[in-house]
Amino acid sequence: MTSTAERVATKVPEVTLVFWIIKIAATTLGETGGDSVTMTLNWGYLVGTAIFLSLFAVFVFFQIRAKTLHPFLYWATIVASTTAGTTMADFADRSLGIGYAGGSSLLFACLLTVLGVWYWSFGTISVASVNTAKVEVFYWLAITFSQTLGTALGDWMADDTGLGYGRGALVFGAALALIALAYYLTNASRVFLFWAAFILTRPLGATVGDYLDKPVSDGGMALSRPLASAFIGVFIIVCILVLPQRAGEHPGHSETAQ
Repeated sequence: MTSTAERVATKVPEVTLVFWIIKIAATTLGETGGDSVTMTLNWGYLVGTAIFLSLFAVFVFFQIRAKTLHPFLYWATIVASTTAGTTMADFADRSLGIGYAGGSSLLFACLLTVLGVWYWSFGTISVASVNTAKVEVFYWLAITFSQTLGTALGDWMADDTGLGYGRGALVFGAALALIALAYYLTNASRVFLFWAAFILTRPLGATVGDYLDKPVSDGGMALSRPLASAFIGVFIIVCILVLPQRAGEHPGHSETAQ
């Protein structure tokens, strides 16, 4: 990596504090939005999965065709992946009867497979390399499995361990704080830390979303799912409009695996 290397912009926002703020809000919206369709409207997990996977496929199509970063398109794709992840995880955990632990294990294996094939194909799984259609396909596949895995992990932490939604959110928040400390205080792989944080923000959002909309008898606040979703959606839009974002960059043809 040299200072004179040609810089090529990706279609992924630069990973800053703004990125993580919107990401956590998007994952929370994914939980409340997915539950709004499957539970409040009572359309079920299979129908909800079909709806959100279809939306996700449409957004990914336009995201891949785009030549530059479009923040609204990028974050709409992320939100679609989180809602699809919510309904897919719930369908696997509950409708298929494999449980939270079984669903989490299966999804973790799928995520490792995608990341492994991505690394084998291109020599890196850094998001800084996401500037071609082929790499972007791996990127969105990894995101889909990470979002679905995060939902299953959040449900497992809240329900199977008995911690509940509030304490479960604290556990995932603490884990993210440790990752942040590792980023600032150690030389740990930035690529590993990014994917670890990306995965953990999903169960954090899932537990926060469940805490907001689940019944009081289940440890939640029993807020209206559609209203909570609308509020979070407005918050994300305001963040995109007000907080600056730019495309991440990577060295051109001289990039080495990280």
